[in-house]
Amino acid sequence: QVQLVESGGGLVHPGGSLRLSCTASINIGSRNPMGWYRQTPGNQREFVAQVKFGSLTYANSVKGRFTISRDYDKNTVTLQMNHLQPEDTAIYYCNVQISTSNQYWGQGTQVTVSS
Repeated sequence: QVQLVESGGGLVHPGGSLRLSCTASINIGSRNPMGWYRQTPGNQREFVAQVKFGSLTYANSVKGRFTISRDYDKNTVTLQMNHLQPEDTAIYYCNVQISTSNQYWGQGTQVTVSS
């Protein structure tokens, strides 16, 4: 079993920044994707960003504003979110894929962007 512990969510004004962090309870190799998804009530969970090996992938909606990174020694993935907009308001979930059919999720951390 893999546990993912998230932190860094909160309330921020439009244009502000937040940094989310997720730490896995076991070692996650660079072969295994780690990333972030987000979800709002009534909608499907959507992809935000992911890192596998040295490849970084972003949703078009966050490209240029968010930056994902991994610390392989600490089994941590971080999402730096800049220029936040109300549309970014959601619960953000950390994700790790051991295989296509075997993946794990964090409990989620709330991000609210409001004036």
